[in-house]
Amino acid sequence: MITLYGIPNCDTVKKARTWLTQQGLDFTFHDFKKQGIDEATLRTWIASIGLDKLVNRAGTTWRALDEAEKALAANPDTAIALLQAKPSLIKRPVLDNAGKLRVGFKEADYATEFSL
Repeated sequence: MITLYGIPNCDTVKKARTWLTQQGLDFTFHDFKKQGIDEATLRTWIASIGLDKLVNRAGTTWRALDEAEKALAANPDTAIALLQAKPSLIKRPVLDNAGKLRVGFKEADYATEFSL
């Protein structure tokens, strides 16, 4: 089962969705903004790929945070609540291919992931 997590108006998410569709791969799209993201999923992601790889420190949402909020992103326990409150802080898209995670989209990486 393939699940792509992200925000529909994000250009990188659009590219990933288009690529998956063009390859004829069946996937589910999970919209962070509408559906949120649960604590258990975030804990699994952090354990698997690490907090540094998951938090988008380059975006406008990060730049809008005050120093106290940015400090919350350094600790997994406090980062989870921050990511749930501000899902735009999650790097995207997050691809879950039967439990194997990939953050971001690069066509060559996806081709390797799906042996295409």
